[in-house]
Amino acid sequence: MLYKFKSRAAADLIMLEPQGRQIVTIMGKTPGASGIVTAAQIPGAIAALEAAVAAEEAQPPVNEAGDEATEQERVEAVRLRQRVAPLIEMLRRSAAEQVDVVWGV
Repeated sequence: MLYKFKSRAAADLIMLEPQGRQIVTIMGKTPGASGIVTAAQIPGAIAALEAAVAAEEAQPPVNEAGDEATEQERVEAVRLRQRVAPLIEMLRRSAAEQVDVVWGV
C-alpha cells in the first residue's frame, strides 16, 4: 500500500505505507485511508516533523538487531530527515499559498 500526499501548491508525493503511516502519526494525525492537514494545522505539522528529526538525530544509530550501527550501516541507512524533507517542502509551499495537504492510500 502507498500513501499519496497531494496539494495544489506542489507536486504529489508518494511514500510506502510504513513510512507514510509513521509520518502521518508524527504530524499528530490518525493514519488511515485518507486525511487532511489544513492550512491552519501546517505550522504545527512542520514543527512536529522537525522535532522528530532532531530527536532521532540525538540518538545513536542502531541496526535492525538493536545493536550500535557500523559505519557501513550508517552510510546506507535512510534517516527520517531524508524521508520527511520532501513533505516539509510541500507543507511550506502549501502554507505560503494557504492550501490544505491531503493524503490517500
